[in-house]
Amino acid sequence: MRADGPVFLPCHFGEWLQGRLGADGPLALVTLVPQGVALAAWRRPARGLASHAIGHGAMEPALLTRFGRSLGHNPQGRILLRLPYPPALGTGMSTAGLLAVARLTGAERPAATLAKACIAAEGASDPLMFRDAARLLWAPREGRVLDWLPAQPRAHLLAGFWGPPRPTRAADQDYDDISDLVTAWRAGGDLARRAALASESARACIARRGPSGDPTEALARDLGALGWAISHSGAARALIFAPGEVPAHGMAALREAGLRGVHRLATCGQ
Repeated sequence: MRADGPVFLPCHFGEWLQGRLGADGPLALVTLVPQGVALAAWRRPARGLASHAIGHGAMEPALLTRFGRSLGHNPQGRILLRLPYPPALGTGMSTAGLLAVARLTGAERPAATLAKACIAAEGASDPLMFRDAARLLWAPREGRVLDWLPAQPRAHLLAGFWGPPRPTRAADQDYDDISDLVTAWRAGGDLARRAALASESARACIARRGPSGDPTEALARDLGALGWAISHSGAARALIFAPGEVPAHGMAALREAGLRGVHRLATCGQ
């Protein structure tokens, strides 16, 4: 049977920063976008709409229906997804999957419209529909750009997952105020400065939300990383190094500390 595709949709790997802008302000984040990591998707003709992620089951039909309805579209076909990471770990698989559905079924729309459709479908969205996602201060529960930020510096990462899958809950607003961190991020700075801000955001999030026993900060210290970043609502973890400075024994150290899916990444910075 003929298949359309593949199309490739970028993912993210946690966030540099995430929290509230003021005690009663919106939830905001600065996403961490890895270079060259993408969800792949194909479409086969079929009546109705269904989507299946290889090895991870199907996307909920009700979610797909809400997404299509929000776009004013009745998408048709069977969408097959190949995910670079398991879902619900903080890497944008859900948002990327919905964007793949839109692209393969003729429902491509401007980025802001796609973001609103993702919000309508599941109550939250990553900014992956935007070409410069890494430069956005993003409101993930509202699907809107709050500000454009300076370009991020390039970094090499030791990445993996720690803790259980934790699907995003749309009503979850239990985050620290990061207004001061965002102000500092807007001012720019080198990779060491950005890594320090990411570490502060991650440390505050884990202290507030858990899980307890997270080894990532100790690993960053022991391996000489500039800092560390996390998914603030998932299991993704990353140690931040200057390009070419990842220690040879780093991957083994992460595995010994209990991280799974350990691998190397580079950011899309400049």
